[in-house]
Amino acid sequence: MKIKSVQPFILHLPLTSDSISDSTHSITHWGVVGTVIETTDGLKGYGFTGTHAHIASDRLITSCIRDCYAPLLIGEDANEHQRLWTKLARYPSLQWVGRGGITHLALAAVDVALWDLKAKKADVPLWSLLGGARTDRLEAYNTDIGWLSFSLEDLLAGSARAVEEEGFTRIKLKVGHDDPNIDVRRLEAVRKRLGPDVRIAIDGNGKWDLPTCQRFCERARDLDIYWFEEPLWYDDIAGHAALARSSTIPIALGEQLYTVDAFRAFISAGAVSYVQPDVTRLGGVTEYIQVADLALAHRLPVVPHAGEMSQVHVHLSYWHPASTILEYIPWIKDHFEEPSNVDGGIYRRPQQPGASTTVLKASFERYGKSLG
Repeated sequence: MKIKSVQPFILHLPLTSDSISDSTHSITHWGVVGTVIETTDGLKGYGFTGTHAHIASDRLITSCIRDCYAPLLIGEDANEHQRLWTKLARYPSLQWVGRGGITHLALAAVDVALWDLKAKKADVPLWSLLGGARTDRLEAYNTDIGWLSFSLEDLLAGSARAVEEEGFTRIKLKVGHDDPNIDVRRLEAVRKRLGPDVRIAIDGNGKWDLPTCQRFCERARDLDIYWFEEPLWYDDIAGHAALARSSTIPIALGEQLYTVDAFRAFISAGAVSYVQPDVTRLGGVTEYIQVADLALAHRLPVVPHAGEMSQVHVHLSYWHPASTILEYIPWIKDHFEEPSNVDGGIYRRPQQPGASTTVLKASFERYGKSLG
């Protein structure tokens, strides 16, 4: 499997709503920014990261892939993913300008494409290549019904639909108003509407400071919150550890962490209960596995963040023994040959060879953007 070409791409795909907002972001499209790696025997591997569809920063990622990583990959054996990951991640000039951010997002896309190639070459789904599924049922939790920009009426209607019509037993709601009492009232209304058996997680997207989080958690302590995701600024290890000590609501985080070292720091400080790695921000599947194994060693559950909208994570979650449940956001699934679908709150286990990352030709043609 000698690498013949490395072709970056940018897609801006519409959401299921005209726009959505959490406590810190508002978007109308999701960016699928990555690369197609082709080998001399004709196989194509697809890998990508997830962005807010901001064309200027998306082009920084594709420029890194095209101008920095592609020359290091052409002629290499695509089977040797670990050596190639190290070659790219530790290349002196690139390591000097970035051990996270743009270079790591680009690395993620390349690494996922290499794993997609390996699974296609073996003619098996990625979960099978990795060692086989450890479960027959992977439960999903629905995030797409809980955006902060939704009115209380829409929040209640969407939550009820997800549970009563679509079969979800887990949902996630966004919090982060300037007045946290608004969030408490919204949570109280959803809990009353759904009853005690549905598991409700919340996500603050790093908006609040520690005193605000502590007051909020005190107000919300009787609502049986499954976890509080990203309550504080993403890199604030001490603050998350202090919140974990002062509240009975478990903390979840990880979507904004770029390296296994960052996860190790949070885990060592007792600052996280649910570990949320993402192949699109870590250096792809290769570094994701390191983080998942680290969590397993500390007997912590792994619940991936769906930056790739679970196309890859469904494979990893069916396979890895620390995985428990997986986020569901259906924005981009219908743009792939094998969509990441959920039936009755349970993820379908992928069956096609590869990592479920092969983009439909029609989606390239309709939603592709110029690399500049």
